[in-house]
Amino acid sequence: MLSFFRRKKAQDAAQVDAPKTQHYSAEELAAAFPSARPVQPPEPVVAPLAEAPAPIAEAAPPVAQPPAAAPVVTPAPVAAPAPAAAVATPTPERVLAPEDFEAEALAAAAVLAPLAPVTPAPAPAAPAADLPVLVDAEPAPAGKTGWRERLRNSTFARSFGGLFSRNPKLDDDLLDEIETALITADVGVTASTTLVESLRKRMKSREFADANALLAALRADLIAILKPVAQPLLIDRNAKPFVVLTVGVNGVGKTTTIGKLAKRFKDEGHSLMLAAGDTFRAAAVAQLQAWGDRNGVTVIAQGQNADAASVAFDALQAGKARGTSVLIADTAGRLHTQSGLMNELGKIRRVLGKIDPGAPHEVLMVIDGTTGQNALSQLRQFNAAVNVTGLVVTKLDGTAKGGVVFALAQEFGIPIRFAGIGERPEDLRVFDPEAFVDALLPEALGSA
Repeated sequence: MLSFFRRKKAQDAAQVDAPKTQHYSAEELAAAFPSARPVQPPEPVVAPLAEAPAPIAEAAPPVAQPPAAAPVVTPAPVAAPAPAAAVATPTPERVLAPEDFEAEALAAAAVLAPLAPVTPAPAPAAPAADLPVLVDAEPAPAGKTGWRERLRNSTFARSFGGLFSRNPKLDDDLLDEIETALITADVGVTASTTLVESLRKRMKSREFADANALLAALRADLIAILKPVAQPLLIDRNAKPFVVLTVGVNGVGKTTTIGKLAKRFKDEGHSLMLAAGDTFRAAAVAQLQAWGDRNGVTVIAQGQNADAASVAFDALQAGKARGTSVLIADTAGRLHTQSGLMNELGKIRRVLGKIDPGAPHEVLMVIDGTTGQNALSQLRQFNAAVNVTGLVVTKLDGTAKGGVVFALAQEFGIPIRFAGIGERPEDLRVFDPEAFVDALLPEALGSA
């Protein structure tokens, strides 16, 4: 019995002390893995050194069991190493000389040349005579014809174009249609109601023989609203210079209006000077200088982000020194709801008053004709800040409703100096109430 255990213990010890890693020859591996494909060694051209194969993990040594159990310990399976042929002998990296790079680049260019896309040759440029010639828009004809031609697309004119044709009878339906058209054209509820109620009373009292008589009465009432405010701007030649301060919200066309006014005053024989007070908007100073160059007028400027009051101060001093007749001062556009910017306008007015107590002699507010009823709120705020003395209504030649002119005249009574009915300088017209109303209403019953 003792000899048996001694023999078994010696056998176990022999198994525990067995080598931990078993090696195989290439022939044995090839026979064991016939489907394995040998890896070709890399080309000896600028190939990086092959990484050394990862070491083969050794199997953990088996733990001997107590002698009583006497188990037979089997060696753990060992991961097969990579075939000998797969391990390439590292070759030293070949360093290319500059001439080798040039040779390879030329060879690659020769191979890729047939594959390059073919770019068609550019077409020859057309001769200058074939290019379209850009011309300015034609000026509106003089007199009432020009007003009608430019205002025929307004909401007011289109609303009244077929109104009397649809309602040829003198009845309440026709008056309701007139009231709706007036309100739609931004005449205002108060002014529209007053006009229609007056027509209704006169219709019931048999003052109108037909719809043509009603149309004539409406024309007379509209002209009567505008007559008191149709006052052209008169330049006081004793003021040296006569200062015109332009104000308004963003985008109404103040700088363009100043350029057109400069041409008008220059044609009337006034010596002129411009002050580039819109120092906030990018390129506003350059735009005014372009208008000055076009009209041959001096422009006083300090550049962008300068103090607008300082620009106006320098311009007025220069105007007095040179004996200039008219000084037009531009200002930056500002919303009427921004109290800080509105106070800046008051500062400009006070600075001008330090040099000339009467300056500015005219505060001209530019109003966009497409603004609608919001123009009333704008004028209310600007008038409180700088005491507006005159109005310019622009952009009436587009899709402007036009009726806001009646609302402005009825509520404020501030003179309307000019009306813009086109892009050319000649299209800035002195406000003519009769021509304006005739352009908005049809010429006769049934006509557009």
